[in-house]
Amino acid sequence: MTTIDELRTIHDFTCDIARKSGEYLRNDQIRRRSVALGTREKLNAVDLVTDADTTVEKLIHDAVAQRFPEHDFIGEESYSAGEEKRFLLKDSPTWIVDPIDGTVNMVHMFPMTAISIGFCINSIPTVGVVFAPFLGGQGTLYSAIYHPEGGAWMSEFGSDGPRTPLPLVSPPPPLPTDAPKGCLFFGEWGKDRRDSPQSNLTKKSTNFINMATELGGRGGKGGMVHGLRSLGSSTMDMVYIASGQGDIMFEAGCWEWDVCAGIAILLQTGGIVVDSNPPDGLAPDAPIPMANIGGRRYLAIRGCSTNEQGQSPRVQQERLVREVWRRTERLNYERPI
Repeated sequence: MTTIDELRTIHDFTCDIARKSGEYLRNDQIRRRSVALGTREKLNAVDLVTDADTTVEKLIHDAVAQRFPEHDFIGEESYSAGEEKRFLLKDSPTWIVDPIDGTVNMVHMFPMTAISIGFCINSIPTVGVVFAPFLGGQGTLYSAIYHPEGGAWMSEFGSDGPRTPLPLVSPPPPLPTDAPKGCLFFGEWGKDRRDSPQSNLTKKSTNFINMATELGGRGGKGGMVHGLRSLGSSTMDMVYIASGQGDIMFEAGCWEWDVCAGIAILLQTGGIVVDSNPPDGLAPDAPIPMANIGGRRYLAIRGCSTNEQGQSPRVQQERLVREVWRRTERLNYERPI
């Protein structure tokens, strides 16, 4: 059993290493403006890796190995370079790290880039730290400890040092009565760009149009959301839902390192994350289970308060999940088992 004091120690250590990694990235971007730094393709032309990705992952891995040598470690770049492609998360204490989520953004100097460091116990994201080094003066830090005595925080850093940490959205407002109408919806196009009637890209396009269309449109699938946002970083999408700056994240095709830290923050702020495909055989009134962190499909709903009709947060969230499921195509993303 990990105590709250131990989790606070892990949290503070993680915040520190995330900021140090962010400082490296900021300096790397200064060099990038004066020198043409190379990028390499992994899957295709939108799946990029830079030397900074591997350097930051090594920086984080070495710090964790020195401080917590008994813990396991899963990093995007080491996983991508290795031969073992199965889902590696076990119940033992495990760090799950994306050194740079939003590499394409960073290459284009678009600020939605994040260092994502999650810590799991019993396969549940328990500590999450996300540092966006190019947001705010010297970066913005989102973090949480998922625990009854934990918390969730956002800190902005300026040239004169960190500002006072502020708790994330408390208390959160109820969800819109007719949600998804009135919601802000986040989703990504993803790296799978194959062009066919049943491709994930085509289905995602259909889903985005469905959610944006007027109520009653598209055969009753219109969602009339206030807007759709695609930030180029699943980590930042999840963080904005966790912080109450968006309502729905519908994502598939990303990996556990893209969402682990954000899920810890989301859970601590009262949000939920389920499979973006409805589970087979789920009864209409059955409780909706949490998403498998390694399942590559995630539907996140922000935390909320009891509404005027007396509906609990969970009732509102699960109703919205089913409304999103009703309006969206099933996406097919698999991984080796």
